[in-house]
Amino acid sequence: MINIVYIEHDGTERVIEAKPGSSVMLAAVTNGVPGIDADCGGACSCATCHVFVHEEWLDKLEEIDPTEEAMLSLSPDRQNNSRLACQISVTEDLSGLMVTTPEFQF
Repeated sequence: MINIVYIEHDGTERVIEAKPGSSVMLAAVTNGVPGIDADCGGACSCATCHVFVHEEWLDKLEEIDPTEEAMLSLSPDRQNNSRLACQISVTEDLSGLMVTTPEFQF
């Protein structure tokens, strides 16, 4: 199992164990992490699993594809470190990954 650290907008931290091959979104939803709505169920057709990836982890993620880019462009609080949690695959290299949820999902 891989540990993922979810930090809510108010600073509350939750460490969740995720299965390799799953997504950061699926691990959050399965474990009731607040702030990850995942309205589309991981189909990359909404932006309700928007997270801010901590800077030290950005280089370990795959590049944003055009579909994710389009969905993120709909988010009014997008930042340079914004990603959709459904598009981040859990791998051994991501053990300890830290993401922060925005105050609101749109």
